[in-house]
Amino acid sequence: MSSINILYAQSGGVTAVINASAAAVIRRARELRPATGRIFAARRGILGLIREELVDTDAFDEDALERLAQRPGGAFGSSRYDLPDAAAEPALYDRIFAVLAAHRIGAFLYNGGNGSMDVVARLSAEARRRGYPLVCVGVPKTVDNDIEGTDCCPGFGSSAKFLATSMLEAGLDIGSMAARVGRVFVMEVMGRNVGWLAAATALAAPATADGSPDPDHPPHIILMPEAGFDEARFLARVEEIVRRVGYCTITVAEGLTSADGAALMEQVRDAKGYVQLGGAGGVVARLIHDRLGYKYHWAVPDYLQRAAGHWVSATDHAQALAVGAAAVDYALAGRDGCMAAIRRLADSPYRWEVVPVDAATVANRERRVPAEFISADGLHVSAAGRRYLEGLIEGERAVPSVGGLPDYRLVELVPEARTLPPFAG
Repeated sequence: MSSINILYAQSGGVTAVINASAAAVIRRARELRPATGRIFAARRGILGLIREELVDTDAFDEDALERLAQRPGGAFGSSRYDLPDAAAEPALYDRIFAVLAAHRIGAFLYNGGNGSMDVVARLSAEARRRGYPLVCVGVPKTVDNDIEGTDCCPGFGSSAKFLATSMLEAGLDIGSMAARVGRVFVMEVMGRNVGWLAAATALAAPATADGSPDPDHPPHIILMPEAGFDEARFLARVEEIVRRVGYCTITVAEGLTSADGAALMEQVRDAKGYVQLGGAGGVVARLIHDRLGYKYHWAVPDYLQRAAGHWVSATDHAQALAVGAAAVDYALAGRDGCMAAIRRLADSPYRWEVVPVDAATVANRERRVPAEFISADGLHVSAAGRRYLEGLIEGERAVPSVGGLPDYRLVELVPEARTLPPFAG
């Protein structure tokens, strides 16, 4: 039986642990030789495949793989590119399969979110239609935690840990400054149309006897898209909290919606309809000031919340490694068109395993925070929600440093020689 060459690529918004999955793919594929052959990585996701911009991963020795696994960002470059239907752009697919054939690639591993699982499903279907021997496997990741079919998404746990820590520390700061004039702190977090990251800040508060977050500790209010935004109820709660504890801390999901379902704030909508969200936290902060007269500060962690390699969840890192290694195993077993998903086995202590799910069934679907994870008033997280989140941020990893900063150095990426003319499409 001939060996199989593997192509790995990163897609969409990157995370603090996406490169851990990359390192696991490379390491596991090497362990399985001679069943595996060469291991390539595409530059900038699917675009690297289309442009035949591939990297030879042989430059990564074991030490370099360890450094790769702790580096945030996407070491090989990522992109947001949605594959069209093959019937609509056959020349594009001709090019993709020409590149695959030129480098004898028999397995394509795509590390991305729910849109990336659509790419996995499309390439799998087209390979079967063309009779090309290709196994396509999805490697999940996203800080938004919105992929269906998996208990959580690698990348989320580390962002959750960073944001909960940020809220804890900011809460100590503002609490020490509270005086006769009410103070408010608003933190706007990522998440697109879902509130998972916002919900995660609830971990900054200790649990009460029933397991729900303590209402007297930051964050006092969490605004999630799934609960909508009731302005009157929200302002009344802010006023009540300030009267009781002297200040109020609030987490706002960037995709927060008004009563009519429209995003509270969006920045840009591109030609393809992709909406860049941002500014909802500022809207909420100014509303509080205008209606209640409180002093306020608001912050947007933005890329910081997904790039904090210095404060990675050990659980999240382990899951990123596990899905990468499992994807290689699935490819070698011929499990075409699947995604390496995480299945929860227990809450406390948190136990999990990796299982395959059909990529086509989760592609482009958005997993929202379920109602049972949200408090009855829609302004916080329930005991069940907190219980779901707790295990995902457990554990820390020591980060080697140089010059007082994390050591994120990377070996030189060696480009594979092109064999085809540039794509004109």
